[in-house]
Amino acid sequence: MPYPFLSDEWIEEAHAIRAELRDVSSPIDNPVRMNLVVTEIPFGDEDLEAHVDTTAGELEVDKGHVEDADLKITLDYFTAKAILVDRNPQAGMQAFMAGKIRIEGDMSKLMSLQAAPSHEHAEEVAERLRAITE
Repeated sequence: MPYPFLSDEWIEEAHAIRAELRDVSSPIDNPVRMNLVVTEIPFGDEDLEAHVDTTAGELEVDKGHVEDADLKITLDYFTAKAILVDRNPQAGMQAFMAGKIRIEGDMSKLMSLQAAPSHEHAEEVAERLRAITE
């Protein structure tokens, strides 16, 4: 039963997947606190505020912003889906070059996160996220 990307149901399923794999995932060594603003969401009238936090050694993604974020990224829904679900870094680069992604704050934190090696279960997580996504 696929759900729209970033819908409440999708986020709930994504949390369950992360919780299931938490004990077997490698720790993340690149601490970053990043706020996200996702625009042009097809199932809502407002932008979605979310965050990514790796400061505890795990990838935490949830709704809402965190205080004292290292950076803030604003991007449209379809670009976010291409990067986070389809794992298409070229879509992110193209959107950035076209001005569709705005970054405020410490860009070096984003670069270090992108350059970090994937943990051993990253592809399994990605595949399972694709499976729950419309």
